[in-house]
Amino acid sequence: MKLPHRRNVLHLGAGAAVLSAVSRSARAQAYPTRPIRWIVPYPAGGAADPIARLIGPFLTERLGQPIVIENKPGAGANIGTEFVVRSPPDGYTLLCISTANMINATFYKDLSFNFMRDISAVAGLVRLPLVLETNPSLPPKTVAEFIAYAKANSGKVNFASAGVGTSLHLAAELLNLMTGINLVHVPYRGGAPALTDLIAGQVHVMFDNLFTSLEHIRAGKVRALGVATAARVPQLPDVPVVADSVPGYEANSVFGVGVPTGTPRDIIERLNREFNAALAEPRIRGRLLDLTAIPIPSTTPDFREEMVATTEKWGRVIRVANIKPD
Repeated sequence: MKLPHRRNVLHLGAGAAVLSAVSRSARAQAYPTRPIRWIVPYPAGGAADPIARLIGPFLTERLGQPIVIENKPGAGANIGTEFVVRSPPDGYTLLCISTANMINATFYKDLSFNFMRDISAVAGLVRLPLVLETNPSLPPKTVAEFIAYAKANSGKVNFASAGVGTSLHLAAELLNLMTGINLVHVPYRGGAPALTDLIAGQVHVMFDNLFTSLEHIRAGKVRALGVATAARVPQLPDVPVVADSVPGYEANSVFGVGVPTGTPRDIIERLNREFNAALAEPRIRGRLLDLTAIPIPSTTPDFREEMVATTEKWGRVIRVANIKPD
């Protein structure tokens, strides 16, 4: 049997590679051909919902197909996340990723999916600052004063949260671990009732999303001691960062977009470009900043790296503080 000449084999291989690249390019250009579902694993009205609904129409115009926002809340974002994990990896079902997903990867031991394995990163969206705040009746007026006060009253100062294992809970536990204080946890069913009781003086302190607390801070109903971002935020220019008193401290809510693992790379790259274009659009960017959301345009690898780092960070806090589901 006559074997093909080596040069012909190389030409065939090169031709196959070109055809594959052309096929991927054609698929990316053709996508999408039907509506895309963007799953938000939280109730309507939460922090993630207005972000998705602000960006959705822009993507609809860019992609030429409707972006349908669907709220699928429950089980700390796990119900909506599992729905996306079980969806076909074809680019027609997106997940609104949040810090909760990265916390849940360690917090829950019996999930039927592995978030880091089963969801592929598409793009980062925004970072929502957390703020450390107290009831105005509490004496401390700065983070340093609060830490000293908490140490002098060990086990007597409590903090509210939106529930066990939430980002608001873990932000305070991280402060406990980094400073040696002993704040006592008072979990609530959501951030709204926790904030209500902080304002009423039923609890002493909490970390909350700046998004929900800003008007109360400006009205003097709660006192902002520090923001948990790496730099000061424009909405509270006179409030320092927690890290000024606790070097290295940072705790924020991060939102992004993911798809089921196995989604074609060219489709992920197309989606990444479109989401980054949305974050760069002046009207959308301005509205996000009005919502205290800091846009974080990113490449897919960069957002994947942030997902990994955030999962590891909160995993360590959960293990060291021995935090378990109720």
